[in-house]
Amino acid sequence: MRVRVFYHDKCFDGACSASLFTRFHRERIASSAVYEYRGLVHRAGALFDESEFNGDENAIVDFKYSASPRITWWFDHHLSAFLTPEDQQNFLACQRDPACASRRFYDPTYTSCTSFLAHIAATRFGFDTVPVAELIHWADIVDGAQYESPEAAVEMAAPAMKLTLIIESTQDPVFIPRLIPLLTEMPLAEVLAQPFVAPLLPPLLERHQQALELIRSRSEERNGTIFFDITDHPLEGFNKFIPYYLHPNATYSIGLSKSSFRTKVAVGSNPWTKADPAKMVNLAQICERYGGGGHARVGAISFPPDQEEQARAAAAEIVAELRARNPL
Repeated sequence: MRVRVFYHDKCFDGACSASLFTRFHRERIASSAVYEYRGLVHRAGALFDESEFNGDENAIVDFKYSASPRITWWFDHHLSAFLTPEDQQNFLACQRDPACASRRFYDPTYTSCTSFLAHIAATRFGFDTVPVAELIHWADIVDGAQYESPEAAVEMAAPAMKLTLIIESTQDPVFIPRLIPLLTEMPLAEVLAQPFVAPLLPPLLERHQQALELIRSRSEERNGTIFFDITDHPLEGFNKFIPYYLHPNATYSIGLSKSSFRTKVAVGSNPWTKADPAKMVNLAQICERYGGGGHARVGAISFPPDQEEQARAAAAEIVAELRARNPL
């Protein structure tokens, strides 16, 4: 059996979910299966290429829903999981069919897709999660921003944080597919020490420091909301906790950046904020207005690389709204 696993690319939780799905599927579904991996990214336009769903089974983890009948497994935890109302109706219809419902799973209350997948695999299929407890633990910390402090998030002492930096920064299309199987085969410190992984870290740590200083020079905080525009310094990724490390009293952050395939508006909230949770703005809903999405506390909007001005206009509207809602 040939299984194609589609996962949220350049994302620690996406890679962990793909690895956990592989181990679960091999142990509980098809021990002789062969697995292939394909990263998916949020971008303007079509997110899926139907022709790539050509495995004997095709799984999507930690990414938006596809109504394609070729998709045999789906796991996600994002509030903005459905591209269209029709996709959501397709999923709801699937839930009324026991055969379909036993392969497509969704729960936005889970911190990470990895922990959600682990729960389903254990409770529905008898999968043993004890050997992968470290991976599940760190997927929740990384994807749920459950760090004990901004320093822990930005200074990145833990192996999982270093792996996150590498995963979010790599431009090598074969790197993450090569990494994925190892995440559930050995401790994360050993994964980090692999010969194809370890040499990538030093230059990335240096680039991380440069990004920190760039955002320090560009970011402004008013009325509890940070804004920065670094589109003139294209980056494939940066640590999303840097704004709160630099402005610890802020509640929200809007960052405008550019990479090789998109102009991105990152919209987030401070995991360590003292603001009343009941009064926090649902950021996924704001991002959905512009074709983006995410979670209640963090989201993003992707524009084509040549639509920098449209992205800048959207960012300005969001900044104005959040500063008006959060006067200090």
